[in-house]
Order: sequence, then C-alpha cells, then structure tokens
Amino acid sequence: MKDRKWNSLILVTLFTTLAMSVGAAAQEEKKEHHHYKLFDVGTFGGPASQYSVPSSAGLNSRGAATGVADTSALDPTGFFDGFVDHAFVWKDGITTDLGTLPGGASSFAYTINESGVSVGQSQNASIDPFTGSPEVRGVIWQKGRIRDLGTLGGSASNANAINDHGQVVGAATNASPDPFANSPQAACHVLTTTGGCSANTFAFNSLFSNSTTETRAFVWQNGFMRDLGTLGGPDSAALINNDHGQVAGWSYTNFVANPSTGTPTVDPFLWNSEDGKMTDLGSLGGTFGAPFFLNNRGQVIGVSNLAGDLIVHPFIWSKSEGMKDLGTLGGTYGHPNWINDEGEVVGFSDLAGGETGHAFLWRRGVMTDLGTIGTDPASEAGSINSQGQIVGGTFIFGGPDLRGWLWENGGPLVDLEKLVLPGSGLTVIAGNLINDHGEIAGRGILPNGHTHAILLIPCDENHPDVEGCDYDTVDPQTAAELNPAPITQSPAASTVKLSPAEMMPRFRSPREGRNRRFGTPQTLPQ
Repeated sequence: MKDRKWNSLILVTLFTTLAMSVGAAAQEEKKEHHHYKLFDVGTFGGPASQYSVPSSAGLNSRGAATGVADTSALDPTGFFDGFVDHAFVWKDGITTDLGTLPGGASSFAYTINESGVSVGQSQNASIDPFTGSPEVRGVIWQKGRIRDLGTLGGSASNANAINDHGQVVGAATNASPDPFANSPQAACHVLTTTGGCSANTFAFNSLFSNSTTETRAFVWQNGFMRDLGTLGGPDSAALINNDHGQVAGWSYTNFVANPSTGTPTVDPFLWNSEDGKMTDLGSLGGTFGAPFFLNNRGQVIGVSNLAGDLIVHPFIWSKSEGMKDLGTLGGTYGHPNWINDEGEVVGFSDLAGGETGHAFLWRRGVMTDLGTIGTDPASEAGSINSQGQIVGGTFIFGGPDLRGWLWENGGPLVDLEKLVLPGSGLTVIAGNLINDHGEIAGRGILPNGHTHAILLIPCDENHPDVEGCDYDTVDPQTAAELNPAPITQSPAASTVKLSPAEMMPRFRSPREGRNRRFGTPQTLPQ
C-alpha cells in the first residue's frame, strides 16, 4: 500500500515538474519585447498636444486616437492651458483638426469609438449670462462634421464618452436653480475629469464650467438627450458607458448638506438602459465616491472616501458582490484608472507613510506593486488591455513625468524609450492607453521641453507593413540591463506626510498629462 502511494506520488511529481517546465518554457518564449515605431501627433502651431487621461477611451482598436492640441493663438479665457485648443483625431499618420462649434475658440475630444466617432466639448460664440464665461457644449464629431448635443434647458453640457452603438453620455444643465451651485465639494479629493476637485463645484467638476442651475447626467442618441435623473439630490453626471448601454456616473443622494462638507453625500451610480433605473453603488463609509471606468461585464471601478473623508480607497463594484474595497499598497490613498473585460484593474496607490506611490495591478483579489524604473520615485498605471499588457509612467510628486513604461509577461517594467526605434526626435515620458493590438497612446517630450501626444505602433506580426519598423525583438535580459530592477524604497519627495486633500493638488495639478484640464480653474462665482 505504501509502495503504491509512493509510486503515485512520484508520478504526480514527474507530471507536475514536466508541466511546470513546459509552462516555464512557454513563458520564457513570450518574454521577448517588440520594438515600436513612434508617430508624433504634433500640434496646430502651439507647444503641446495630449490625450484626455486617465480613464478615457481615447484610442480605439483600429489605431485611431483623439485628443487636443494647441494652436498658436493665446486664449485669455483660460479654457484649457492658455492657448486656443482644437480637438484632433489621428489615424494612419495623419492628424486632423476636428474644429469647433461656429464662433467658438476651443474644443477638446475625450473618447473615440470603433467607428471613429469622437465626442467631447466645444466653446460656442455665446457668453453665459449667469457666469460670464464662454458657453460650452457637449459635441460629437462624425464624418467630418461637428454637432452640438444641446442641453437640458440650461447653458452648458459636456460629452464624456461614446460606445460602439453611438450612445453618448455626459452632463448638462437644466433650468432649475441649484441650491449648491456655489458650494465647493470639500470631500472630493480626486476625479478623472479635474483631478484635485475639492475647490470646485459639482458643475465645474462635471462640465468644466460653473452653473447656477442643476447639472444632470444624460444619454444622447439619434438626436435625443435623455435626463437620467439623480439618486435623490439636485445634481448628477455620467462619465462612462459600455456597449450594453450601461452608464456609470456620480450623483448627490439628497438635498441635505453634510455638516463637515457643506454639500450632500455623493455616491457612484450605474444606470441600465433595459429598465431605465439608476442604482446607487454605495460607499466605503465616507461622503464622496465616484466611478472611473466601466467594462462590458458591468463591473465599475472608482474611488470612495472612508469614514471621516480623509482616506480614499479604490473600489470595484459588481451586481453579484456589490462594492469591494481594493485596498492600497500600504498608504491611505489609491485610485484605479482602468478595468479590462477580464476584471483586472490598474491604477495608483501610495505606499506606507504616504511619501511616494506606485502603479498597481489588482487581479483576482490581490493587489500587486508594479514598482518603478531605476531611481524614479513614483509610478502610475494608465490602462490594461485584454492580453494583460499594462502601460503607465513614472514621475516626481509635484514635478514632471519622467518615463513611459510597458509591463507584460509578468514584468518587470520596461522603459518604452528603450523599445522605440531611434530618430523620432521625442523622448517617451508617459504611456497612457493601450489597445488589444498593443498600440500605445502616450506623451513624448521634445528637446525644447514641449510635450506632444504620440502613438507607438508595435513592430510585430499584427503590423507587418509599418515603414521603418525593425521586426527584431528585444530579449528580457537586454531589457533588464537597460532598466535597473525597481527599488524597494523610493526617495521621498517630502519628509512631511500629506493627507489626501493636501496630496492631490500637489500630485495631480502640475502633471499636465494626467488630467483632462491642466489650466488654472476658473474663479468660482461669488
């Protein structure tokens, strides 16, 4: 009996060892990295161009990308970055100016669907009589034309996302007075739209424009704008939708101001087109929460304050399990940026002590620290595709972006600049988006310090005819030699521990490529 068990154990061990060897060999084969051809999106005469990041689908699977680029004209209204800006679409090496609404100076594109239709926001020729600022409208660019999506009776709107069925979601004002129109959202530490958001009103955080009337989440399709309502309060906004018609956003839950913030509680919501109902996704105990992204399985990721509103954690929500706290890498703050259809989440978390932070991958209940590159003090993951490839960047808190990176095949982080073919004239400083074909949208910097939106096209079997591509691969040993192993403890940017409220303006505002707007926020109405 003992011999039979022993023989069985030997057999199992042999099979296990063989399977592990085969798996290890297969994994080793996959670990080579491809070279990339860099394409400069350029500008319309000004110094900079960029994508709307994080958590915006500005790159589709057909290699078309949408964003914003400076013109040479100065913009005294401060719509974006001090220059008149125009939305662009990039496809097959050609950058096209999408233009603005008639009479409007600037426009900004956020999202592009598989059909190449972009949505975003544009100024028009009017001045809002209540705020004194140029009016802004949510718009759609299709077949070379721009269309104003209108409002719900007010003077402003914003289109955040479009799915592959042409359903657009965003926020628009109505004609009803808003009792919290002038109230900054004190508990709001971070949003995908404006980054640090506690000094701004609900309207500005949703529309990039202040308002005296209510802000409402909408769905627009075939010329009709539908008000999605709220969770019980005056205001709501929609951020993202999926191809099943589900919409994620945030909303006041009532009209009762919290004594600690002066505004009502904000919860994330999920709206379903099948029943037309808005579901409150709940919270982790605080008075503010918001979604960042939504996949086609109906899983929502976002941030929620814990009780007391000083600690901010990333969450994942599903219909079967409700809201789950993803935790952090040891600190008190974290946010997600992307979730793929496999349910894998990437983002940023601070480390213990709160003096620096790293990119993370959350998979099957486990959060993994992706580290950083060399001595770069901090890192953040921007997006993950269905193959598990992740892109992001390293940076200095309160300072510049440093290096764009790629994580694949179990890591470690690889400096994208080392994989890019020479001669582009730009240095890769951020990887923002990656699609299922491995194409990467990011940011590069010129020797004069100007930053441009870039596209990195892999020199692989899926892109066989890219002119100038080098189809040799880079083995992992060479990549490791080019990039020292991640340090275990990064040098602190400051010896002072910051609360989330103090950290976010310092962390996000100076980093242009991280948020949709990096200009000075408009002055709140008195």
